[in-house]
Amino acid sequence: MSIKAFELVSAIERVKLMSDKAKTQIECLDVCGKNMYIGTSDCFVVHYSIEEKTQSNGRVTFITEKQGHKFLLVKKPVVQLRGASALNRIMVLCDNTLTLLNMFDLEPIVTGAKVKGVVCFCINENPLRTNPFSVEICVALKKKVIQLYTVTEDRLIHLRDMNVPDLPLSLGVDGIFVCAALTSQYCMIDMDGGHITELFPIDSEQIHPVIKRISKEEFLLSGPSALGIFATSAGVSQRPPMQWSDRLTAVCFVHPYILAMNDEFITVHSILDQQQKQAIPFQGGVFLGDFDGRIFVASGREIYSLVPIPFEKQIQALLADKRVTEALDLARNANKTGMSRDKFLKMFKTIQQQAAFIEFSRQQFDEASQLFKESSIDVREIICLYPHYLPAHSNFTRSVPPLHEIADINQLSKSDENLKAAYKDFLKTFLEEIKGTNFALGYKREVDVALLKLYAELMPEKLSELISVDTGCDLGNCVEWLEKYNRLHALGLLYQRHGESDKALGVWTRLVDSKTSDPSFPGLDFVVDFLANLTDHELLWKYVDWILEKDEELGVRIFTDRPTSEAQSERLRPEMVIDYLHRFPKAIITYLEYLIFQRKLEKEKYHTHLAVLYLEDVLKLMESNNVKKEELDIARSKLRHMLQMSNLYRVQLILGKAKEKDMHAECAILYGKLEEHDKALRILVHKLKDYGAAENYCQLNSQGKEPGYRKRLYHVLLSVYLDPSYERRDTLVAPAIALLNSSVADFDTLKVLHLLPDNWSIGLLSQFLTRAMRMSMHNYRMTRIQRMMARGENLLVKQNFIEMQREAIVMNDEKTCAVCNRAFNDSTFVHYPNGVITHVHCAKNKYVCPVSGKLFSLGKR
Repeated sequence: MSIKAFELVSAIERVKLMSDKAKTQIECLDVCGKNMYIGTSDCFVVHYSIEEKTQSNGRVTFITEKQGHKFLLVKKPVVQLRGASALNRIMVLCDNTLTLLNMFDLEPIVTGAKVKGVVCFCINENPLRTNPFSVEICVALKKKVIQLYTVTEDRLIHLRDMNVPDLPLSLGVDGIFVCAALTSQYCMIDMDGGHITELFPIDSEQIHPVIKRISKEEFLLSGPSALGIFATSAGVSQRPPMQWSDRLTAVCFVHPYILAMNDEFITVHSILDQQQKQAIPFQGGVFLGDFDGRIFVASGREIYSLVPIPFEKQIQALLADKRVTEALDLARNANKTGMSRDKFLKMFKTIQQQAAFIEFSRQQFDEASQLFKESSIDVREIICLYPHYLPAHSNFTRSVPPLHEIADINQLSKSDENLKAAYKDFLKTFLEEIKGTNFALGYKREVDVALLKLYAELMPEKLSELISVDTGCDLGNCVEWLEKYNRLHALGLLYQRHGESDKALGVWTRLVDSKTSDPSFPGLDFVVDFLANLTDHELLWKYVDWILEKDEELGVRIFTDRPTSEAQSERLRPEMVIDYLHRFPKAIITYLEYLIFQRKLEKEKYHTHLAVLYLEDVLKLMESNNVKKEELDIARSKLRHMLQMSNLYRVQLILGKAKEKDMHAECAILYGKLEEHDKALRILVHKLKDYGAAENYCQLNSQGKEPGYRKRLYHVLLSVYLDPSYERRDTLVAPAIALLNSSVADFDTLKVLHLLPDNWSIGLLSQFLTRAMRMSMHNYRMTRIQRMMARGENLLVKQNFIEMQREAIVMNDEKTCAVCNRAFNDSTFVHYPNGVITHVHCAKNKYVCPVSGKLFSLGKR
């Protein structure tokens, strides 16, 4: 695909030599700075000064003036000219002789420095020696020899020779490597090691051999079938071949372009993709060369310059043709043309941004996203393409000069809703990827507002996450948009985020009360949780009535689920809350349960209030005709648990109401609280006939009490079982025996024997008596063991005391602590077995000497 990379500009319209009638033809030329040297077909060397000027319209012109000429006397064409500005010399090849001329007066060097029998020569642009006042050249001789020379101001110093199998026709040199076109083949020559590597054959009669150095140890060669073949010093090709025109006569290289000339055209190829980019008609061309980045081409009598079109213009032309890849490749290589790094980076980022918008307009979203990120584009340049997505008061204006010609996505989508949706999805994905990164730094509000609008329209489930986490969304830009798409829960969250709690609650209450649906709204639970964490207690009370009327059990969580770290408030004192909740029976029970069971408040009125409410619930259920048994059992279980675990309620108040309704189990618990265990156990045994509950009663009520109390309870229960006044006492024999044989019960054996009826047989009591005898014997033996151990310990203490008294310890005013070296101020001290004496507070371990660290026996006291 073509592009205008160079423009042909006349440098010297007609070379004037001796006269217009002379048949002088240009053969070769060389340019050194502002000096141009022309070699002619009739043995003249002509010197021109040449200066490049850029006009206001950007066009380039040349101002030239002839400085002089020199006739070389041999009447043969000048084949090659190469200037050496550091030496003020020109190397001229004419009549197979290489000579040196003065650069300014064109006179030969008086020393007569010359080389004869030369076919061609070239300068080593990567010389082995770095002397700035010498030039290295490579010379091909007719006698099939290649020579290296060092050129100075007055002589040609021969360095080395290399024999080759055929006559060299063309040369290229880089360091120690010479690429030579022989009559039958190309070869790579290592002048240091003397090795010759054959590359590929050529037909020199059909192809004009051309060798052009491209980079370090890399050359471009004209090959068969009009191919340009790259070859390295190792004899391999690292780039694809280049297809160019037939009958090629000259090649030059100015990165990234290679220019090739034949008898009709000059073609321009990119070294980046090996494709032809431009073809410039030019007939009769005799010379093409590049000189420090400037390219000159000559016909028989005229000289032109191929002026490069500025890279920016070339790239803009490629972008105008939507050739994004080529434009970016060209832009990446622009820094190799001498452009400063800062200028290159600024230019390259702009080109990337332009390319990104081209890919964006072609729906190549992955490529566009990557280019947007790499170019660090102002994200507002993208958002502004979406109508109304930028904040209303944004002062953003598009880049000047513009990066694109896109009005907005409506222009790109052309009323195609699917395409418009794809563009919105791209923006959503792109903003999600850059959110929170350096790429969006400074544009948080723009990014978050755009995302909120996209989510409101496309993905409402993501609104909560966006708003709740450090959002940049402001009320002025978002309220109307959220209401437009009926995203009321998100609107409430946004109000909450900005401290407008009353407005947030107003939105949520409207959602609960109305038939408006918002799938993202969690419901009344969410409002309760919000109020439970609300620190504005005045505002909280504004909505308590509304919540409790909706759901008492849910609404009371406003008071029970509050943060533990919340400071106490007069508005939320338990007494005030209880007074307020008297109209809501379920709520007040839940709140009292919270105060008693969770907060562990030990106030008699709270405990009594809850016990009374539990009792009232049970009484209501008992009076109801169609109540389920399970429901009543649950209610009574809660009441019994409360009566059993609490010791703070008014027992007589509850007992009076329980006795009226014959609530025997509850009465038994209450009598227990009053220490009237006989009454409690008689209810359990005689009224309820629940012997297991009776035993459990004794166990529960004796927990944490001394052993005598426990025995008394079990004796009371046994007395109830054996009460002779009870009419059906015979039915209680079995539970009485079971109690005596229980491993849990605890009795005083003598008292039990006095209680037992005289008519009970020994066999009936054998298990109890056996266990009692064993227990008595065990207690006797354990007591004796304890007494003997105490006597032994007493003897050891007396022994230690006597031993300690045997050795006197003298303490006087001069005695000091072995640890701190201070005097003893009181009569207490510590004496270690090794004689060390310390203060009590200096002796950290009584078994380890603090001075020597010696460990004493742990048994030694």
